[in-house]
Amino acid sequence: MQLSREARLVAGVTLLTVPTIMYGGLTLLGILTKGTAGLAPGKLALDDTQWALFRAGHAHAGVWIVLALIIQVLLDAATLPTRLMWLARISALNRATGDSYTHAALLACASAAMCSTAAVTSGS
Repeated sequence: MQLSREARLVAGVTLLTVPTIMYGGLTLLGILTKGTAGLAPGKLALDDTQWALFRAGHAHAGVWIVLALIIQVLLDAATLPTRLMWLARISALNRATGDSYTHAALLACASAAMCSTAAVTSGS
């Protein structure tokens, strides 16, 4: 099966995020093994919630990347209007690359007084 130009474009952009996910996973491995494997965390001090968000964020990012790539292949086989197909392609890319981190950042941001004030004033 030959991928369409659009699927190759979106898949290529999606794959550009893989090194950041791998770097985070390598850092996570260093944290969990206390520097024996992966990248040593240095003087990183995170509370339990931040650790959980870090682990969950990188695990989910990897899964969403795989799903976004599968969606590109499935959309090529679907018969949808062009606008709806592009909406699905971009939505898959958006969900895979940043949506989960946006929610995690907002959750972490809500606990800090300065950050929550900035979020309210910016209209987020």
